[in-house]
Amino acid sequence: LRMAAAAAGQEKQLAPTLLSFFIYNPKLGPKEGEEEKKILFYHPNEVEKNEKIRNVGLCEAIVQFTRTFSPTKPAKSLHTQKNRQFFHEPEENFWMVMVVRNPIIEKHKDGKPVYEYQEEELLDKVYSSVLQQCYSMYKLFNGTFLKAMEDGGVKVLKERLEKFFHRYLQTLHLQSCDLLDVFCGISFFPLDKMTYLKIQSFINRMEESLNIVKYTAFLYNDQLIWSGLEQDDMRILYKYLTTSLFPRHMEPELAGRDSPIRAEMPGNLQHYGRFLTGPLNLNDPETKCRFPKIFVNTDDTYEELHLIVYKAMSAAVCFMIDASIPPTLEFCRKLDSIVGPQLTVLASDICEQYNINKRISGAEKEPQFKFIYFNHMNLAEKSTIHMRKTPSVSLASVHPDLMKILGDINSDFSRVDEDEEIIVKAMSDYWVVGKKSDQRELYVILNQKNVNLIEVNEEVKKLCATQFNNIFFLD
Repeated sequence: LRMAAAAAGQEKQLAPTLLSFFIYNPKLGPKEGEEEKKILFYHPNEVEKNEKIRNVGLCEAIVQFTRTFSPTKPAKSLHTQKNRQFFHEPEENFWMVMVVRNPIIEKHKDGKPVYEYQEEELLDKVYSSVLQQCYSMYKLFNGTFLKAMEDGGVKVLKERLEKFFHRYLQTLHLQSCDLLDVFCGISFFPLDKMTYLKIQSFINRMEESLNIVKYTAFLYNDQLIWSGLEQDDMRILYKYLTTSLFPRHMEPELAGRDSPIRAEMPGNLQHYGRFLTGPLNLNDPETKCRFPKIFVNTDDTYEELHLIVYKAMSAAVCFMIDASIPPTLEFCRKLDSIVGPQLTVLASDICEQYNINKRISGAEKEPQFKFIYFNHMNLAEKSTIHMRKTPSVSLASVHPDLMKILGDINSDFSRVDEDEEIIVKAMSDYWVVGKKSDQRELYVILNQKNVNLIEVNEEVKKLCATQFNNIFFLD
C-alpha cells in the first residue's frame, strides 16, 4: 500500500515559517572581535554565537551594498531559493531582520522526499508590513529603542526586546498573512446618527467625571466607533485589542437576552461592566490596580499612558490616563460605578438599533462576489473575504492564489499616483477586479461562469452602487 501511495506522488504543501528574527545596531560593535555587541536580540536564541554574528554581518553587507545604488532607500528584501529576508530600519542604525522560509512542496521520488521551494509565492509588501508592525507593536508598549538606551543603555534595551519579542513572535501566523496586513486598517461599526450622538455624549460625560482621562476610544463588536488618538497610534492599538486582548476574554454575553436592564431600576443599578485590564476583583481591598503602559505620539510629544480597557456586553471603552498618575483602587471603583451602568444601557441601545437597521436593510443573499475595501484617509477597512474566527488568524475564505493576485494588484497600485483599474481573469470561473480612486482601493472577486469583460464591469458597477453608494469611484 505504501508503495502505491508513493507512486501516486503524494504532494504535501508546507506553509512559510519564521526561520529567524533579529535586531542589531552596527554602531555598537564597530571593531573586529566585538561583532557580538551589535546583536540586541536574536531568535531562535539557541543558534550558535558565530552563526548569529555571521548572519548579522551578511545583512549589514547587503544593506551597505544596496546603498551604493540607492542611498536613501536601502534593501527591503532579499530573495533566495530557500527563504526570503526582510530588512527594516525603524530608527537610525537600528535594523530589524525577519527571515521567512519559502513555502515548500514535498514530493516523493523513489521513496525519498524531494523538496521544491516555491520562490515566487511570498509577497514582499505583505511581509515587510508584518515586520513594520512588529516594531509598531513593540513601540506601543515600550516606547522607542532610543528611549530604552536613554533609560539604561544597551542592557535595558536588550531586556525589553527579549521580554516583548519572546511572546510576540509566537503570535505571528505567517501562513495566513495577506493584503489586510498591508493595510493594517480599522473596521468601523456602522451607526445611525442618534446612537452616535449618544456615544459622543457618554464619552464627554465620562471624560468630565473621570477628569484624569486624556484619551478615549469606543468599540463595539470589535469594531471602532470613536477614538481620540492619533490615527497611527489607534491603528496599532486597534490591532492589539482585536487580535490579542479581546479574544483572551471571550465569554457568553449575558445582557440583552435574558435580563431586562433598564435605567429606571431603583437604587443599585445592576450592570455588566468589568475591567479587561487592571483589577480583577474590586471588592478585595488587597487587589492591585495595575494597568499596561502604552506610548503614543512618540514622534513629537512622547506621551506615556496607562491603558484602562473596560467592557460591558459587546461594548468596550478604552480610557487612557497620564502614566505619572497611578490609578488607585478608589479610582477604579469610581470608574466601575459610573461607567458600568451607563455602558450597559448604551450597549443594549446599540444592539437594538443595529438589529432594527439590519431588519430594514433586509436579509442579504449570498452575493456572487466578495470584496476588500480600504480607505487610506481614515484607515477604514471592510472585507467580506475574511472570517475573523480565531484570535490569531484571519482566515480568508477564498483560494490562496486569488489572495496573491490581490496582493499583486495592490503592489501595482502603489507604484503609480493616478487612479486606475485592473481586471484579471483568474482561475476557471473567477475574475478579480482592482479599483483605485482618490486614496481608496477596492478589490472584488467575482465567481461567475462564462462572463465576459463587459459583464464583469457591469457587475462591479452594481456592487459600487449598492455597497458604496456614498463613495465616489471615478469611472
